[in-house]
Amino acid sequence: MKVALFIPCYIDQFYPEVGVATVKILKKLGIKFDYPIEQTCCGQPAFNTGYWKEAEILARKFIKTFSDFDYIISPSGSCISMVKIFYPEIISDEESLNIAKKSFELTEFLVKVMNIDSTGAEFNHTVTYHDSCHALRELGVKTEPRILLKNVKKLKLIEMENSEDCCGFGGTFSVKFPEISSDMARYKVNYILNSGAEFVTSTDQSCLMQIDGYARKNRLNIKTIHIAQILSNF
Repeated sequence: MKVALFIPCYIDQFYPEVGVATVKILKKLGIKFDYPIEQTCCGQPAFNTGYWKEAEILARKFIKTFSDFDYIISPSGSCISMVKIFYPEIISDEESLNIAKKSFELTEFLVKVMNIDSTGAEFNHTVTYHDSCHALRELGVKTEPRILLKNVKKLKLIEMENSEDCCGFGGTFSVKFPEISSDMARYKVNYILNSGAEFVTSTDQSCLMQIDGYARKNRLNIKTIHIAQILSNF
């Protein structure tokens, strides 16, 4: 089984600790993998902004880089949804369909492909989970992260109200419509605060960045942590 690790741009540039946490998990579980150094952006920012031709260039590079692997995994529902759902839409050929079938968000890969329900991690805190739009609505990832979190030693999972509501980030949406984005974040942050949990986690660092940014600006006591960082705490 040939496994490749894909690290999204924003994790590589701003949150490398999430990539490191993902590597720790895979090594702990004995999953051998490669990290193709040629990898770059999946093309989602260009695609979402309407630059489909530019996105196609990046998509074809991604396909060329990862085509020889059996599985491509990433600690991001957002980027994997780009590959899995939208590559076949902008390219629409056999190669794009094949790469889509082989691409998985991290928790989905662990639970559905590897049949793993625990990483052996320990995290002595209360945690609430935010369902990211891409992971939930496009990939159908909902139970997988919760299965893994519930099996983390000493962790207490508290479900917030309306966990499936969007955080308001949406990539370039937050730039084009900052007022709407900020108001959506306000609602999400209130749900998190009302849960009483110490931490909020998600499969997507982009959502956590949005939540953390709003909380910091408004001096609210909310701690964000990517699910890979919890699952690698052993």
